[in-house]
Amino acid sequence: MPRKRLLRPERLRRVPGQFSWIDQRLVREGYLQRCGPEALALYLLLVTVADAQGLSYYGDASVCRLLSIRPEHLQSARAVLLGAGLIAYERPLYQVLALDPPRPPRCDGIQTVQAALERVRALQPLPARP
Repeated sequence: MPRKRLLRPERLRRVPGQFSWIDQRLVREGYLQRCGPEALALYLLLVTVADAQGLSYYGDASVCRLLSIRPEHLQSARAVLLGAGLIAYERPLYQVLALDPPRPPRCDGIQTVQAALERVRALQPLPARP
């Protein structure tokens, strides 16, 4: 068996704060609405079989058999999940990705440049200087 490696280490998934392994933001932030039934079935399979780092090796034939779908439907489902940023894939390795950080609250109206910069800094801290 090939050695596993993280495809996107910066997106290593962790158990979300609300206690379920499947992040509730999939519903709240509209991920489920953007994915069709076959993409969602593939996502559920990958979440179920992945190790603690979200990694799994499942060949196309096995996935098609498990999900009862044709190879072209698997390719389409995989493309949807890749486009949604839910998985990374380098044949034959899948990685279920952590969801992007929560979106900052929307700001209605005009804000000062200083306030905008403070919000950006809060999202992405600067590295420490030596």
